[in-house]
Amino acid sequence: MALVGMSGPAFALDLQLTGQYSLNRPASLEYDPAFCGLWIANEGPEAILVTLDGLELRRITSDLFRIKAIALEGNDLIVADGGGRFQRLSKNGEALAAPFRIEGEWADTEGMVVDDAGVIITVEDDPEFLTWMAPDGEILRRINTMTLDPPLSEAQGIARDPRTGHLLIVDDYEGSNSLYEFDADGTLLNTASLLPYGIDPEGIAIRPGSNELFIAFDQGASIASFTYTPTLPDGAEPLRPGADCMMF
Repeated sequence: MALVGMSGPAFALDLQLTGQYSLNRPASLEYDPAFCGLWIANEGPEAILVTLDGLELRRITSDLFRIKAIALEGNDLIVADGGGRFQRLSKNGEALAAPFRIEGEWADTEGMVVDDAGVIITVEDDPEFLTWMAPDGEILRRINTMTLDPPLSEAQGIARDPRTGHLLIVDDYEGSNSLYEFDADGTLLNTASLLPYGIDPEGIAIRPGSNELFIAFDQGASIASFTYTPTLPDGAEPLRPGADCMMF
């Protein structure tokens, strides 16, 4: 089933469900090619690393009161508590620095990614923002996602495709229960309903080496996997696979 929200491009956002398994309270997701696994934050004091079929590999904690969002930052991790505080950790859970705050002190961070230049990109709820910030928490740019058409009112998880810089954001059931695709500059390219696959999407991650996408659903506590084709301009060639499973 092609899920296309806008016409024109030669390649438009397309998802094909390939599998689904149960996992308790998955929220923010991040794919880690070093382990061929998923980091999962579930809004508790720990984050876990699991294989792609849900086998737990390790658990880590931070100096934050909870871990609401998690992302790779180079060979390490960065986590957020959903109240404006962030901390950098090793993949063994060692604190690399003391927690720091976003400029302005508050951000209801639901998900985040780090781009190739080290810019931290977050999605926030209440108020609703897509934010680019410097590594020290300085806000570089913000988009009010309620001004989009259609509005993005309950953004939860975010993933970044390193091949294009495209951002994929899930909007939970209180919003549209949909997937939103943006280009690297934050221009909305496409949307796709996720209702055929699950209710209340919370987290998302991309495995570019296999053109694979993972989405965590709160209702039913599951993670679904999809093959994924991004929106590309007319005449563009299909994307080549990216980094994948570096341990093998």
